[in-house]
Amino acid sequence: MAFLDALGSVFSIVIMIALGYFLTHKKWIDEENAKVFAKLITNIGLPTMMINNLMTNFDKAKLLDAGKGLFVPFASIALSYLCAKVFCRVFRVRKGRQGTFQSIFFVSNTIYMGLPVNLALFGEQSVPYVLLYYIANTTFFWTIGVYEISKDGKIGGTKLFSKATLKRIISPPLLGFSSAIILILLGIKLPSFILDSCRYLGNITTPLSMIFIGNTIYYVDLKGIKVDKDMIGALLGRFVISPILVLLIILIYPLPPLMKNVFTIQAAMPAMTNTAIMSRIYDADYKYAAVMVAISTLLSILVIPIYKVLLT
Repeated sequence: MAFLDALGSVFSIVIMIALGYFLTHKKWIDEENAKVFAKLITNIGLPTMMINNLMTNFDKAKLLDAGKGLFVPFASIALSYLCAKVFCRVFRVRKGRQGTFQSIFFVSNTIYMGLPVNLALFGEQSVPYVLLYYIANTTFFWTIGVYEISKDGKIGGTKLFSKATLKRIISPPLLGFSSAIILILLGIKLPSFILDSCRYLGNITTPLSMIFIGNTIYYVDLKGIKVDKDMIGALLGRFVISPILVLLIILIYPLPPLMKNVFTIQAAMPAMTNTAIMSRIYDADYKYAAVMVAISTLLSILVIPIYKVLLT
């Protein structure tokens, strides 16, 4: 019964993903439309959601208390990266996809999938904790993750730290998050009409994110997928090792129940969509990356209710 209840809590997400798939099949949405969706989510929906949610639900004391939890996602993702390096050798991942394998293993889809999933499971009070994990996740991906992927490619590696890397980390969602933090710390309150506008615009984030995921899945040829050790190793990292590391760290560094639950769910999210994009840019094994993004997204629909039951 608990599993069915947990499954029901994410069923709305499944419906929206299926709608994205169906609309793409019907040619209502193509790859160009999907790019517009991604821009709307990243540049408008997420920043406004951050501003409204933080400024509505947090004061200075609550904010400083929540910030203490930032250690856990940074520590767990760092340990997951080290595990990915070990797994890469144990599973003898072939050259040309080792960096992609590692990125799938230790970074997750914290925004397009993680945010709406946590909203469905835990409500709006989970959003600030989603963002805390997002800060660590996006920092690791655009530095170590992209660096490892670039080493797979045929067009040469990239620098671990550069101006381009910094620009990618300082994204619109992070700027929205930072702006809200500064306003709260300074004790500045925004007029109600601005917060209302942010709330309405922020509400587009979840449905557009799920439709975007459905569109992405549509373009992956699932019929030709062959299960191999490289796939199994990456999925073990994504759905087992990464969330377990969060739970182990929390045994030493206790967190409030909601924060613990959100961090665990975030660690168990599917592979980051940008993994396939960066693999394509650096001429690495982008087909493997695209398949892993699709497979992990589909499997997450089953994994999420399992973790919800375990956490409750």
